[in-house]
Amino acid sequence: MNTPLLEVSELRKHFPIKGAFGRTAGAVKAVDSVSFTLQRGTTLGLVGESGCGKSTTGKVLMRLLDPTSGSIKLDGQEISSFKGKELNAFRRRVQMVFQNPASSLNPRMSIGAAIASPMVEQGIRPPGGVKAKVHDLMDRVGLRPEHANRFPHEFSGGQRQRIGIARALALDPDVVICDEPVSALDVSVQAQVVNLLKDIQRDTGISYIFIAHDLAVVKHMADEVAVMYLGKIMEQGPNKRIFADPRHPYTRALLSAVPSIDLDAALTERIRLGGDLPSPSNPPSGCVFRTRCPAHALLPAAQQSRCASEVPAGEVACHFPAAPLAVPAARG
Repeated sequence: MNTPLLEVSELRKHFPIKGAFGRTAGAVKAVDSVSFTLQRGTTLGLVGESGCGKSTTGKVLMRLLDPTSGSIKLDGQEISSFKGKELNAFRRRVQMVFQNPASSLNPRMSIGAAIASPMVEQGIRPPGGVKAKVHDLMDRVGLRPEHANRFPHEFSGGQRQRIGIARALALDPDVVICDEPVSALDVSVQAQVVNLLKDIQRDTGISYIFIAHDLAVVKHMADEVAVMYLGKIMEQGPNKRIFADPRHPYTRALLSAVPSIDLDAALTERIRLGGDLPSPSNPPSGCVFRTRCPAHALLPAAQQSRCASEVPAGEVACHFPAAPLAVPAARG
């Protein structure tokens, strides 16, 4: 087995809650015991509903946020405690594409300067010069190099996201973290950007962590999929297995809500989750999904007790993944 390019183990990011007199009254467990690996030249899709912690995970991996605890290894080297020059060097190898291209670009900076900025900050002088590298990057992402002196407001949303991708590629990174890179774009433009990312991966061997809530996009983009809920990974595995044979009740509920994805006949009925998403500052004991799990109420009392007291682990974080689901008659 090849050594993973990126290895994440028991990663946590907790935000303290301040009470009276500045005392810590608790913590928001945005990311809680997340573990996964990323192989070279592959894409890991990190999916889940809003508030599940997937974007926070991306920011911690990029070290825009410091982890509370846990391990992040790049090529076997622990980077979770990097500071200063070490952190700066790390960011040559790991870059990020943000969700909103308009807010991630300086409106007063030309797009040529924006794409060049990582090279300038890192003191890198590519062969042929920075200007030539900028023009090459623009051409690679489908932009006209002669427009390098234009400003972000002169481009469409899809073009601005291409600018963001070009900027992320400026340092020839090993990993690009894509945080909802197409969610703010029209559907037709989404397909163009996703295909662009796949073409770049084919040509360069780059690895992606692709964060999204759109399962149809993830199915097209990812080699491996990790499904998050309330700061934890509920299920992870190869793309084909996750979409053809989802084993966690939460994964099955998510997939049942997407009519564009071909599923087994047993999952063509919409699985509706009851209740509200629990607070990440006070998650349920044991299995964090049990309060909304369609199968939980159908289990014998002894099994329900295990769900409430014991945290499930493994690629499918469920004590009873084969339990029947309560499926209503209404179709999605």
